[in-house]
Amino acid sequence: MPPSPQSADAFLQDGSDAFHASLAAQLETSMGKAMPQMEIRFQDLSIAAEVSVATKDGHELPTLYNHVKKIARGLARKKRSIRKDVLHPMSGVFKPSTTTLLLGQPGSGKSSLMKILSGRFPMHKNITVGGTVTFNGAKSEDVKAQLPQFTAYMNQRDFHYPTLSVKETLAFAHACSGGAAVPQRVLDSLQYGSPEENAQAKAVIQSLYNVYPDIITRQMGLKICEDTIVGNAMLRGVSGGERKRVTVGEMEFGMKQVSFMDEISTGLDSAAAYDIVKSQKSMAASLKKTIVIALLQPSPELYNLFDEVLLMNEGHVMYHGARSLALEYFESLGFKCPPKRDVADFLLDLGTPQQDQYVVDGATSVPRTPSDYADVFRRSAIFAEMMSHLEGPHHPLLLADAAKHMAEMPAYQVPYVESTQLLIARQLKVFLRNTAFVKSRFIMVLVMGLLYASTFYQVDSANPFVVLGVVFTSVLFLALGQVPLMPAVLESREIFYKQRWANFFRTSSFILAQSFTQVPFAFGETLVFGSIMYWMTGFVSEVGAFFVYLLLLFLTNLALTSWFFFLAVISPDLHIAKPVAMLSILFYILFAGFVLAPSIMPDYFIWIYWINPLSWCLRALAINQYSSDEFQVPVYTGVDYMKLKGDTMGNVMLKTFGLETDTIWIWYGAIYLAAIYVVFLALSYLALEYKRYDAPENVSVAGNKADDEEDVGDVYVKAPKTPTDVTHATEDVAMKRLTIGVELAAAPSILFLDEPTSGLDARSAKIIMTGIRKIASTGRTVVCTIHQPSTEVFEMFDSLLLLKRGGETVFFGDLGTHAIQLIQYFKSIPNTPPLIEGANPATWMLEVIGAGVEAKSTNLPPNDYVQIFNGSHERGLLVAALERHAVPHSSLPELTFAKKRAASSLTQFKMVTQRFFRMYWRTPSYNYTRAMLSIILALLFGLVYRGVDYTTYVGATGGVGMIFLTSLFMGIISFNSVLPLATEERASFYRERASQTYSAFWYLVGGTVVEIPYVFVTTFVFCVIFYPFVGFNESIGACLFYGLNVSFLVLMNVYFGQLMAYAMPRVEVAAIIGTLFNSFFFLFMGYNPPSSQIPTGYKWLHHVIPAKYSVALLVAETFAKCTD
Repeated sequence: MPPSPQSADAFLQDGSDAFHASLAAQLETSMGKAMPQMEIRFQDLSIAAEVSVATKDGHELPTLYNHVKKIARGLARKKRSIRKDVLHPMSGVFKPSTTTLLLGQPGSGKSSLMKILSGRFPMHKNITVGGTVTFNGAKSEDVKAQLPQFTAYMNQRDFHYPTLSVKETLAFAHACSGGAAVPQRVLDSLQYGSPEENAQAKAVIQSLYNVYPDIITRQMGLKICEDTIVGNAMLRGVSGGERKRVTVGEMEFGMKQVSFMDEISTGLDSAAAYDIVKSQKSMAASLKKTIVIALLQPSPELYNLFDEVLLMNEGHVMYHGARSLALEYFESLGFKCPPKRDVADFLLDLGTPQQDQYVVDGATSVPRTPSDYADVFRRSAIFAEMMSHLEGPHHPLLLADAAKHMAEMPAYQVPYVESTQLLIARQLKVFLRNTAFVKSRFIMVLVMGLLYASTFYQVDSANPFVVLGVVFTSVLFLALGQVPLMPAVLESREIFYKQRWANFFRTSSFILAQSFTQVPFAFGETLVFGSIMYWMTGFVSEVGAFFVYLLLLFLTNLALTSWFFFLAVISPDLHIAKPVAMLSILFYILFAGFVLAPSIMPDYFIWIYWINPLSWCLRALAINQYSSDEFQVPVYTGVDYMKLKGDTMGNVMLKTFGLETDTIWIWYGAIYLAAIYVVFLALSYLALEYKRYDAPENVSVAGNKADDEEDVGDVYVKAPKTPTDVTHATEDVAMKRLTIGVELAAAPSILFLDEPTSGLDARSAKIIMTGIRKIASTGRTVVCTIHQPSTEVFEMFDSLLLLKRGGETVFFGDLGTHAIQLIQYFKSIPNTPPLIEGANPATWMLEVIGAGVEAKSTNLPPNDYVQIFNGSHERGLLVAALERHAVPHSSLPELTFAKKRAASSLTQFKMVTQRFFRMYWRTPSYNYTRAMLSIILALLFGLVYRGVDYTTYVGATGGVGMIFLTSLFMGIISFNSVLPLATEERASFYRERASQTYSAFWYLVGGTVVEIPYVFVTTFVFCVIFYPFVGFNESIGACLFYGLNVSFLVLMNVYFGQLMAYAMPRVEVAAIIGTLFNSFFFLFMGYNPPSSQIPTGYKWLHHVIPAKYSVALLVAETFAKCTD
């Protein structure tokens, strides 16, 4: 008996087809039966949504005014809702050993169908799912927990950790699917052959599990880039096509019996797409898998690989049956596919206005709308035969598989502890590879620790305000330091959704991993920062007190980390998460018991003080300091506290701030902080497990519009009926055309287009290429890369530059009519595979030169086409043309440019600034959020300080603290709010700057000028509410002067945020640096420590900080005129 293969190369030496056939044969021999199979039946399956009825406002731009108006109208009237069908009642069967092509226009419901069948459809309270779905006879609700172990779903969008390599990404997926450990139930099933056959099968399956990541890597053509990071739009990694193959490969682990693959060819060339689909067909045939694949632009070769076709439009099934019968069926309805038209393109045009070109002369009663096609199909013999199978009994083998394999299958392949360890290891790797963030955070902790400690060096313990200020400053710094973690959490949320749907791990494991990963870093921060602060500031020299201090800071650090993690997972996006985080910090600080003493807090807010983790930390740390024997004395530094106050010095200091004196409160504080840490983690668990932001609000119930799902947002009253081809895919096509139009605005002589049809369906791709063809007809040179051109699109090109891997030229020359010159060139080369009648020349040429991802020796091209081209007549023509065109013509002047940019400075300023104003006006998530936060701040401080007597020491101190906090947090909120917006716009700036569209100076001017009116309006709204509410009953002029000062302070913070966004590589690094500077401002603004107690060596910092002057002006304007 031959030895079992021990490497991926050995398994794949004869190609995927032979590998799958050999594996199936050995396993089936040992099992004594066919491979486990799964048949999916769905009957009267439907999805509907109850959606709000919108008026014509739904057609308006998302401006700030329209946003506010929409909210106001929504509050003022009762909402009406109607039922909108995402999937109309449909029935069908996906059989084992078959590959089904799912075709449909964007928005036809393909993704919704695949998600509902794979158990990935996100349910909302307004969604109704009807009908039944069974898997080998078992109802979907009965196998809901185990379903991800049988069905794989490949999303059309690529969500991966950008800093992980391809190998690491696939290795993690393999480990979460059980890794190299063969499940015992699999080994137990391999016992029905001869002893030798059983032993061979077990050896093969164990070897397969050991090297399966390498097999997937080779099958996906990723071996050349396996050690390259995946990357994303802002971090260079693998190419878009390679990233798509990582997405497919990631979900191939676990030996699933069903695969739903959603638009997996986006970004792939036709040869790579062909190899991947061919490999899936091989698995279906040999391993008895059920494969359903949705494709946008399948070539004839791809189309012919499938066994069945399911054609959808507007949630209706227009055809579901054998691929070989599809053309015949639609011809029987009165349509004819032209000879040169790809069958898939023909099918996609049916049910749209494009179908008129296919109507046979004399046909009068052809179906027009998708519902017409669905009605006709339900009356067909194909549908009757399918229903007969659907309603008939299941094959005994399928029932046996359901009874054995499905019943024994666990919901998760990896035990809880091992799964958590895998997630911790991955999260540590992801965190440490964000080197800019880690380094900047370490520097921030060290620098600020030294700066704070030297500022409060050896404080006077008899001054409780300063001592408590040291403690408060330490806690505040740790609080602000956790905010920069939020962008990374939000970025990883989509990855979590994908992998959690696939049951890679439990939500609680993910939460624990995210949290435990921060434990060593939180401990390190606390140890470094806390040690410096404790000993340099002159706190009590007791080891026990020191360790209690570190413990409390560490628990506070963890509690705040878990709080901001919860905010990140519960918030829809960073524009909302950042400002809300800043607002929560304000609540923490205001009700911590330092800025606002508990004795003057309003009764209706005192509960916030008692649930505030910072107040518990502050109280415990203060007691820890003053309960020391050093301070529990009646006389301290010559002052007899027992005689004056009737208590020890330490207790008197604590009572000054209304704090408890019993040391038991230290441990109460520690227990509360640990408990609140657990509570925040539990809230994060609930948010991730039950709240999914899979779709924009009020737009889609089951995913982004880019996910090709049905739009079930606002239904417009009396909206004009639009053709199907207009209502679907308009967004993608329009975006592509807009991108091309932007480049055409400069009237370029040469236009370079990189994959203009990627991600579009065949009809949309033709629209784009028709437009490009018209551009070329105006005399411009167009150079265009394209991945999967249909025959019709490919024949639109005049010339072709064909490259193989490594950038070597295989062909360059004219294509000729119907690509005849290309075809004749390759046919003239001996051993070249022939072009099959009706095949796509674009796909054929790539297969000829050995493109694709298939990893086998027989896949190598029969000739060295690079060498053949270098010696060909076509190469000679190319060289002659180059020599002819490379010599400047004597009659033409030298090409010179008088200016670097086409537009004048005035035009650049006008257009860039105008665009900024439009963009801000149409970004309500940014401006509306900060306006609402300004109002909330004003109301909050008004309610807190309403009725405070500013003539008392406590009241005046609280009033100064109020001015300090409002000024500080108005600035900090503005700083953190502008960071994500400025960072997102940076990508567009880079592209336009590279094209010399405008100067960076005018971009800067536009970005700064646009902020001025918004800042002034939101600030003055704040002041109008805040100023009289808190009892500052001065003149209108004083209020306006107050607002002017606050506006300038906020503007400074906004501009500082823009600087950080433009200067730093990532938004979290910008947030870290911002936290460093804001902590720096906080320290030397003159509040804590007071100006008089800032060390002499740091006085100059106090004088150069701009925020100091704003606060000083505000305090002076408000309190300097007091006569009491």
